[in-house]
Amino acid sequence: MLRQIRHFQAIVQENSFTEAAELCHISQSGISQSIKALEDEIGVQLLIRKNRSFELTEAGKHFYQKSLVITADLERLCRETVRIDRKDAAKLRLGVLSTYSGDEFNCAIAAFSEKYPGVELSVVSGNHEDLYDGLRLGGIDLALNDQRRAFSDAYENLVLMETACYVEVASHNPLSRLDTVSVDAMKNTPCILVASPAQQEEERRFYRDIIGFRGDFLFADTLQAARVMVVSNRGVMPVEGPNSDSFFGATLKRIPLIRDGIQLRRNYCAFWKKDNSGYYVEAFADILKSMYSFA
Repeated sequence: MLRQIRHFQAIVQENSFTEAAELCHISQSGISQSIKALEDEIGVQLLIRKNRSFELTEAGKHFYQKSLVITADLERLCRETVRIDRKDAAKLRLGVLSTYSGDEFNCAIAAFSEKYPGVELSVVSGNHEDLYDGLRLGGIDLALNDQRRAFSDAYENLVLMETACYVEVASHNPLSRLDTVSVDAMKNTPCILVASPAQQEEERRFYRDIIGFRGDFLFADTLQAARVMVVSNRGVMPVEGPNSDSFFGATLKRIPLIRDGIQLRRNYCAFWKKDNSGYYVEAFADILKSMYSFA
């Protein structure tokens, strides 16, 4: 039946019995017989022939859409089965936003490693564009990232949480005495960002044009280096996450970042390419989602 289903899919996709037959390397009469055999097996009519054209029945439309999901799953199952037979090492490559400070990601890694000890995990960190490029170019399988673009149909876009925005400031900075700080009030205050040299301009554009910072921008390669700059009172660093002063001790303070009187908020999501979806990617995504449900 699988071959007959593929013949049916080809006919629908090519909108032609003739072209589908060529694509499937079968005669036109052969592909017609294949469709009839499929309809006989299922017990319903899938399409109606009209001279040189055809149209799908309602049942045919339903069968076509569902069959695409089934054949995609079957292809993935076959690839995974071949990999297991060849004893290839299972690998999962993860990416996390360099400014992310929550515990959920690390807890998900620990839970996944306990459940799947045979899977080799690797983790890279970067800014938004670094992680986006990693997914797009195949360098990572799943990324925990902030949402900056409209969701793309080419990716699975799993919203994990909406988080509040803050700025980190040095405890001896006069701003640390404020209960909140507006973007407009910091027009003369440098904004410290974590970004690789290649991504600095993109980060500058986002925080200037989308968030609204109008001061100078300073850059650090790592979150730790950026926090040293903050403690040195060279500027403030925008961050997202919980406001836990105990985490920073006496050197830093987080202040809610507001615009037009409302605290800014951002979505954190797990992203992975639909054509790279597999058992371990989806398993990690499920575990990560569960960590947020208990947060």
